[in-house]
Amino acid sequence: MSGVVDLAAVKAAGEAKSKAEQARAEAARQGGVPAVAPSALVIDVDEASFERDVLTRSAEVPVVIDFWAEWCEPCKQLGPLLERLAVEYNGRFLLAKIDVDANQMLMQQFGIQGIPAVFAVVAGQALPLFQGAAPEAQIRETLDQLVQVAEERFGLTGIAVDQDAAAVPAAEAPAPVGPYDALLEAAVVALDSGDLAGAVQAYRNVLSDDPGNPEAKLGLAQAELLQRVQSLDPVQVRKDAADKPADVAAQIAAADLDLVGGHVEDAFGRLVETVRRTFGDDRDAARVRLLELFDVIGGDDPRVSAARTALARVLF
Repeated sequence: MSGVVDLAAVKAAGEAKSKAEQARAEAARQGGVPAVAPSALVIDVDEASFERDVLTRSAEVPVVIDFWAEWCEPCKQLGPLLERLAVEYNGRFLLAKIDVDANQMLMQQFGIQGIPAVFAVVAGQALPLFQGAAPEAQIRETLDQLVQVAEERFGLTGIAVDQDAAAVPAAEAPAPVGPYDALLEAAVVALDSGDLAGAVQAYRNVLSDDPGNPEAKLGLAQAELLQRVQSLDPVQVRKDAADKPADVAAQIAAADLDLVGGHVEDAFGRLVETVRRTFGDDRDAARVRLLELFDVIGGDDPRVSAARTALARVLF
């Protein structure tokens, strides 16, 4: 297990997201009141804050960018609609508003010829969505597709949360006792004792009732990784990977060993390169394994963010 994130770190990485999901579910049960304040879902962005508020956060949740200006009449129609949809989608995307008059460099970098113009940034990759004041039905369809692509192709299942609220130390509020604590504790005990099959089953028991449980998802990814490498011959795996660079199965096995050995960037880089040079089922197998390894490390790790960006570049 040297170099791999342990269960305590996994729990810490998933805690913020877990609380956000629980709060959202509770709000829905009480009448659907948004768990995240609108001010946390719609933000003004400039050139100084672009990297932090758009590029960095796009590794967790899709960021929709509304390029606008005060003098633009269609912008005055589109802007409020996008803001309303950001709240309605309840954190499935973050809306970043950029005033082109005050941020000419960003306008040039995106190659914008007219406004309003709407882009998305997913895992660091800019995607044009539409230009002009499009009908609401078309915008909804576009946003649905964006969220689906972000989840299926990039594994972005994060929820936009209030960054200020998330920054409050956990010690200031007692952690709630969850309904799955006993099962999660059983998984930890099983892992510590080397009972990988027991740990996998315990995590799956949680996920059967709560498919979005972040701690169980991350723990399952780790336990399954350890199961996969348990019977591997490291010398043979390394030899196969070196001798057969086009063998996707060999590269996937080597990436698993890289991660278990603590060589996180090597594991991610190996699979990104495999995705780049393959097609069809082979490419999809490498991409899916890369997303699984992201789960082992946790979405908050900057190495995961960097690898998501690299993956986006080779996919598009």
